[in-house]
Formats: sequence, structure tokens, C-alpha cells
Amino acid sequence: MIIGNGPVITNDPANPFVDCGAVRVDGTVVTAVGPLEAVRAAHPHEDFHDVAGRVIMPGLINAHTHAYSHYARGMGVSNPTRDFVEILENLWWRLDRLLTLEDVEINTTTTFIECIRNGVTTVFDHHSSPHAVVGSLQRQAEAARRLGIRASLCYETSDRDGEAVFRQALAENVEFMKAMNTADQDMVKGLFGVHASFTMSQASLEACVEAAQGIRGGFHVHTAEGPGDEPDSVAKYGTRILERFHDLGMLGPESIAVHCVHATDEELDILKETDTTMVHNPHSNMGNAVGAAPVVEALGKGIRCGLGTDAYTADMFASASVAKILQSHRLADPSVGFGQALEMLLGNNPKIAAKHFARPLGVLTPGGYADLITLNYDPITPLTAGSTGGHILFGMSGSMVNDALVNGSWVMRDRAITTLDEAEVHARSRAAAPRIWAQM
Repeated sequence: MIIGNGPVITNDPANPFVDCGAVRVDGTVVTAVGPLEAVRAAHPHEDFHDVAGRVIMPGLINAHTHAYSHYARGMGVSNPTRDFVEILENLWWRLDRLLTLEDVEINTTTTFIECIRNGVTTVFDHHSSPHAVVGSLQRQAEAARRLGIRASLCYETSDRDGEAVFRQALAENVEFMKAMNTADQDMVKGLFGVHASFTMSQASLEACVEAAQGIRGGFHVHTAEGPGDEPDSVAKYGTRILERFHDLGMLGPESIAVHCVHATDEELDILKETDTTMVHNPHSNMGNAVGAAPVVEALGKGIRCGLGTDAYTADMFASASVAKILQSHRLADPSVGFGQALEMLLGNNPKIAAKHFARPLGVLTPGGYADLITLNYDPITPLTAGSTGGHILFGMSGSMVNDALVNGSWVMRDRAITTLDEAEVHARSRAAAPRIWAQM
């Protein structure tokens, strides 16, 4: 089919923008991007989907979120949350212990629907349900496939719920990675999830590294997020967090170090030397009052620093906009942040996806996956190759997304999810959430 009759933002440096363009899709792959008349003339008999002037661009990538947290929306928490550790203990670690496998499926589905509605077609999720570990990643995978979204999934291994749960989490990651990280499918992949340095003993981390040997896929781990994380590592192990991970062999091109708010310059050098991905989550860092990550410095070193939401929002346009503002504020320099936000969203998130999926994502180019979105965006100033960045950061939002195509199939048309009954899913979530709220 051909999708066209609107401006195309390709995110392809070789062909960045087409004023009135079209994208030809053959199966799951993009085969041509160019002027509307030229693409249609070359393929005159193919189905044509007229976007009627809407902006066409690649589906967005969220490099870190937590679907398990969705029941928390609207929920009141009476216990004190005066710092990051209390937020974890009084909210997230109480919530995740209450989840059943049915809750996992509901939360994953509602979260991923919201991702699609905001133009996110690939999501990297970090899951936790300590009393429903076994089979939880498969439940997530089933939800992702039913909706039609592309996903990387992992289980949050930690010591905080005891040895038995730790062993279940370790096995859940290993078995899922073995099953998913194969060449026969490219919609759902697996990583080895680890919560954080301060909830993992040396013996536990060593067991995870040993279990992951010979299995494709790296580690997905929160890193130096709260102000107490680094002092904890130094006090217990005599080393800073990224040094600890490096010594254990956890870092590398397929591993993701999330946050890195309190990483030192020397630790950033370790990320660069090991070609490890860093993911910035500006809403979360601000909301949890943990600090602001050294994004400008990391990008300056050539680190593959991407962008996530940590479940604070599903809107990657909003995450990029806040990322710009936060770096300007952190450095008291309004000249920084703009280029870095775009580099994370449009440059590095596709590079992160390329470490885990076989074909290009986050770019509309021949040979890349047919994952694209359209937006009801009527620019008030010229939309050109040179102005797309400003429109993306300061004009566009997830609420403008009208259609979403994933792997060559429509998942949303005219704001309606096409693959499942969204109203039924939301009704199930509303019916289940009060049980959780009552126990919180």
C-alpha cells in the first residue's frame, strides 16, 4: 500500500523531509519514500491511503517505562513519601506485590494502548510483580502481540522479596530471553531485568551474570538514580555503581543503564568504553526529586543516551520537550538542551532499537520496518526540513496522533484502536483497580 498526501518527516539524514510525500509499504517493510506523485506513478495499482494533509513520521520509541504501575493513576497514598526510598517503599514496592497475572495483562494492555495513542510503536518495558513472577513476561508478550505493538520486555530482579522470588525472577528473564531473542520473529524481544545496585547483593548479581552467559540480550537496570545509590555501593562494595557493573561484565552494546543521575564523569567514560546505552527520564527524575542527569556531558562524550518516560507519561513528544527544559535549567544555559533532546528522541532511540531488532526503527527509509504514525498537526509557521525539530519539540504532542501502523498493519485508525476492544480493556482495569487501592 501507499500512505501519502501529507508532509513526511523521515528522520533519514539522506532524505529528511518531503513536503507532499508518500511512503510505500510492502508487507512489514518500507520500500519507498518520496514525492506523492512519483511514488504513486511508480506503483499505480496499489492501495492508497490518503492522510489528507496530516504529518507522516516514524513511530516513536520509548526506551524505558513500567507498565505494572498503571493502577496507580488516581490512587491516593497516605504514607509519607519524603524521599526517593520512601516513594519506592510506600508506593511502588507495595503496589507491585499486589499484582496477579491477570493484573499484569490488564496493566500491560492499558499502558501499551496509551503508547499507541501517543504515537509510540516500540516500547522497552521493565516489569515487576513479586507474587506473580512465573509467566508474567509471557503475559506481557501476549498483550503486546494482541495489540500489535513492538516491545522489549524484562523482569525486575532484586533481593527485596527473598531468595525464592529472586530465583523465580532470574529464571523468568533467562527463559524469556531464550524464547524471544530468536531470528524467527522481531516483534517481542527480551532483556535481563535488574532493579538496581542497592537491592542486589554481590552474590545475586554474580548469579544473574552467570545465568545470562551465552544468551543474546543484555541487562536493563536502574543506575545511580537516587542520591543514596552511589554511597550505598561504595559503602558495601568499595566501588561506584557503574564500576561495579563493569567489573561483573554487565555492560555492553545490548545493555541499558537507566537514569545515571549521579554517575560521575569517570563512570560516563565507562559507558562510552563499553558502548552501553544510557536512558534519560526527565519527568521521573524531576517528580522523584532525585536530581537531573548529566545528559549534555554524556552526549558530548558520544554515549548512546536515549529517552524514556519511566511511566510518568506515554507522550514521547512531552518527554523530549521536558528534556530540553531540564538541561537548560540544570546548566543555567538556555543554549543547551534543544539539540540534545532531539538527539535522544530521534537519533539515539532508533540506535538503541537497532541493538535489539533486526531492521531500522524510528526512521522511514527503504528496508526499515513499516512502523509509522500520522498527526493532526496544522503548523502555524512553515514546516520544512530545517524547522521540523522546533515543531516536534514545541508544537507536536501525542494527543495529535491520528493513525499508527506497526509492522505494516494498522493498529490505530482515526484515533480508534483496531486490534482489540479498548473500552472493554478499560472497563476491566476500572473494575480491578479498587481491589489494589483498598490494600494499599
